[in-house]
Amino acid sequence: MDQTVLIQSILIPAAQILLILMVLPLLIAYLQLVERKVLGFMQVRLAPRRVGWHGLLQPIADAVKLLIKEDTIPEKSDRFLFTLAPIVTVIPALTALAVIPFASESFTLFGYTVRPFITDINIALVFLLSISSLGIYGIILGGWASNSKYSLLGALRSSAQMISYEVPLGFAVVGVMMLTGTASMVGIVNAQKEAGVWYVLPQILGFFCYFIAAVAETNRVPFDLPEAEAELVAGFHTEYSGMKFALFFLAEYTNMIVVSSIATILFFGGWLRPFPNVSGLDFLENGWLVLGPLVAGAFLGWLVDQRMGAACG
Repeated sequence: MDQTVLIQSILIPAAQILLILMVLPLLIAYLQLVERKVLGFMQVRLAPRRVGWHGLLQPIADAVKLLIKEDTIPEKSDRFLFTLAPIVTVIPALTALAVIPFASESFTLFGYTVRPFITDINIALVFLLSISSLGIYGIILGGWASNSKYSLLGALRSSAQMISYEVPLGFAVVGVMMLTGTASMVGIVNAQKEAGVWYVLPQILGFFCYFIAAVAETNRVPFDLPEAEAELVAGFHTEYSGMKFALFFLAEYTNMIVVSSIATILFFGGWLRPFPNVSGLDFLENGWLVLGPLVAGAFLGWLVDQRMGAACG
């Protein structure tokens, strides 16, 4: 095999996969910290703030805790399936990232072309819908192999909910495929560029259905019935601890990133600005011109609210 072909076809994709596997856990750890911070702010309570400045090292502490925590296996459980379940759950979630494009333009590194995605296939959207369905098997296996009624009930609830909402989620993206004539993620973004409009406008009903189904698929509020702490302790992963629990956690948040990426690409033009063919909006090409003032305004609003609250108290 030619050296250039070997590097372009094997080594560069392998390096991209390794980069994702290294960056993703860290990203998810800090996304969870942001979630806890926002929930603490909404519920008027202190969020994690003891480890590092304002709790910035809390995700690192949580990761170390999971690494050194005792990995218990229930005595009456099926040890093989109990260990296999989190692996079956996390692999499809990570595999889905292979067809998610992060930008449009390729760049050159040491004389070799690097694309901003691992691969682009003409059935990428169908592949994503198929691979995401496999994660259900890990949830069912985890609940059944634990030999616990709480885990089993949580697994049954979760699998029933995920299977039920896969149907409307699949129908929600059909409209986009009909408009584009392709299931390639890059092709869908390019079709929106040619149309000059994000597909969220002509497919507003499809986006609404997709949003509801995606939230249910990831078991987030208000569709968190499978984990119902008040009655099932934690759902299908009740008996899991240590790194096995961390794999379930990684799969859940990876699925959240995947469904959000799909929504961005299908309905919000991926990396395209609003109305990409309107020259009067060229200033939106630099997203920081919009994001910067929004972030600054949100921070100032929070700061003023804190000062006013302290003054009133």
